[in-house]
Amino acid sequence: MSLLEIGGFLLLLMLLMLSGGVWIAMTLAIVGWVGQAFFTSTEPGMNLFTAFWETTASWELAALPLFIWMGEILYRTRLSEQMFDGLAPWLNRVPGRLMHTTILGCGIFGSVSGSSAATCATIAKVALPELERRGYDKGLALGSLSAAGGLGILIPPSITMVVYAVAADASVIRLFLAGFLPGFLLMGLFSGYIAWWSIRHPDRVPPPEAPTTLTEKLRRSGSLIPCGLLIVFIVWVLVSGLATATECAAWGVVGSLAIAAAGRSLTWENFWAGLAGATRISCMIMFILAGAAFLTKTMAFTGIPRELAEFVQSLNLSPFGLIAVLVVIYLVLGTALDGISMIVLTSAVVLPMIQKAGFDLVWFGIFIIMLIEIAEITPPVGFNLFVLQNMTGIDSNRIARMTLPFFACMILAIVLITIFPEIVTSVPNWVMGQEV
Repeated sequence: MSLLEIGGFLLLLMLLMLSGGVWIAMTLAIVGWVGQAFFTSTEPGMNLFTAFWETTASWELAALPLFIWMGEILYRTRLSEQMFDGLAPWLNRVPGRLMHTTILGCGIFGSVSGSSAATCATIAKVALPELERRGYDKGLALGSLSAAGGLGILIPPSITMVVYAVAADASVIRLFLAGFLPGFLLMGLFSGYIAWWSIRHPDRVPPPEAPTTLTEKLRRSGSLIPCGLLIVFIVWVLVSGLATATECAAWGVVGSLAIAAAGRSLTWENFWAGLAGATRISCMIMFILAGAAFLTKTMAFTGIPRELAEFVQSLNLSPFGLIAVLVVIYLVLGTALDGISMIVLTSAVVLPMIQKAGFDLVWFGIFIIMLIEIAEITPPVGFNLFVLQNMTGIDSNRIARMTLPFFACMILAIVLITIFPEIVTSVPNWVMGQEV
């Protein structure tokens, strides 16, 4: 069989298993096993063990359960309800009102966690119950959370950016600086769509609260202070270099417990319930991550990603033709690979092509990161879709349909940074000077 036929067979097998109700992580692992057992000369059993071990035995991944536990604490001790009460009067006249908190929350939390999975899971745990209780459209909330969760890898610090910087021999600091404006651009596009949707569907948005005076707004904003200080503290210790992302996650848990205890909303019952909930969600995410890592090994052994990259090279395209084809190729790879694997498996072939075409490597790094964000919401292996499916019980394909408008916003953002590359390069050039 050709590599194209092998890839098509494995994709069809994955779709059949997912549609049959097989667990997501089991599906990924089984497809990976079949691929290695029948289409490579490697030993699938040993590779399965190493993939699961390498994925879960990670210091960086230790931040994931801690951030999720922080979200559980905020949710179960009603601190999230206080946050929404404090925000409500300020967003009362904005179309979409509290729905914008999903975008803002993912943007802020993404700057701390550096992980799309942690961002999506934590903000979903805090925001979804509160938005649903207040009568907001659940489909719009799920779509916005699925897409905005990807801000965790675009707004620095980002593990994916570090991997790309190593592969491309590019400056990590320049990449971090380059991520800010595209991140704000995406947040603006997402919030713009929410506002437009709310104006078009006023009957599906809860009625505004009664107008409040400035004094009343300031009084109600007092409930934002504890959680606001916690977020500022976490960002400060990370930016100042006093703590790593994992240590920031631990501080977040300690801080949320302290705030809940000070507000007398922390009990042994919700403490253990939050710990159990964080454990379930974390195990689910890690199991899926491990299955995806094993499938990634299979793709690497078959050589399908490299074959696709070499096919693009053989076309001898114009610079913008090359970019257009790479968008399609990375979107296809995103249906079966995680973002870091997409970079590692294709960089040796793609990066020389990009340099020859005259594109800036820092710009291309942000370009790839944004494509990886799209991969996070692309079936059948859209990781944010799986996270929300396991948290809500709603089928991932249905969530994917809810995410389509935000998918279009992400495509628009990629078009904009391609036409106006200064969106990416202006901040690093301003801070560090023009790269020679």
